[in-house]
Amino acid sequence: MNKKPKVLFVSQEIFPYLESSTIGNIARHLPQGTQEKGKEIRTFMPRFGVVNERRNQLHEVIRLSGMNLIIDESDHPLIIKVASIQAARMQVYFIDNEEYFQRKHTTHDADNKFFQDNDDRTIFFCRGVLETVKKLGWAPDIIHCHGWMSSLIPLFVKTAYREDPIFRNARVVYSVYDDEFSESFHDSYSKKLMMEGISTNDVKDIKSPNFENITIAAINKSDAIIKGAEKLNTKIDNHIKKSGKLILPYQSPENYVEAYNTFYDEIMEEISIEA
Repeated sequence: MNKKPKVLFVSQEIFPYLESSTIGNIARHLPQGTQEKGKEIRTFMPRFGVVNERRNQLHEVIRLSGMNLIIDESDHPLIIKVASIQAARMQVYFIDNEEYFQRKHTTHDADNKFFQDNDDRTIFFCRGVLETVKKLGWAPDIIHCHGWMSSLIPLFVKTAYREDPIFRNARVVYSVYDDEFSESFHDSYSKKLMMEGISTNDVKDIKSPNFENITIAAINKSDAIIKGAEKLNTKIDNHIKKSGKLILPYQSPENYVEAYNTFYDEIMEEISIEA
């Protein structure tokens, strides 16, 4: 009997935990639709301070919490919480940390200023997801990333976690959206990413870490790309066309669950041919 394909969803936002948005709505309905098509799923997002824990019945998963992640030579405790979307019969895992996520805004403050530590928050979120999936012992066939805060997943999976049995056979799909920001991460971003298995060549695309460059770096380390918006940044769109990756063009809200799952099946077919 063929085993069920496993799809890991990593999203910057999911409705109804955050307000309705293109990314949030896709990250809410796509996992449900994927599960209904017979695949196993796991879904992760950051536990931003605006997520109402009581209303959404979040609770800490003690067996998964308690690890420390070292970022820029400092220890940061990883807290894992979980909630259920009953109508979809799906669980959502939340990556939490008091310093990074216990604030009443997502990526910009009350004055709409980009948080200065969004680079560290991105590193923490992406490593936190991968470490938690390792603890779950759940090896995904496909990892589908949504939003720039998930942009390091392709890099980590293809370098530092490449030999890990949980991720060794995973294919990474990166959805590119029009969620652009005009600010840049700190110049030290690429240095902060250095860990065993990552070379300076792996981070050369993000020496200047603005939205375009972190997105291009994610595209370069992914196996397949989905255009998540009708109109994308021109430089990024051109890079996608020249990337040589498997590409799925923009899909309408009525059609994307079906189209994305067909795309997953194509990727899975390619894996079985290679095997």
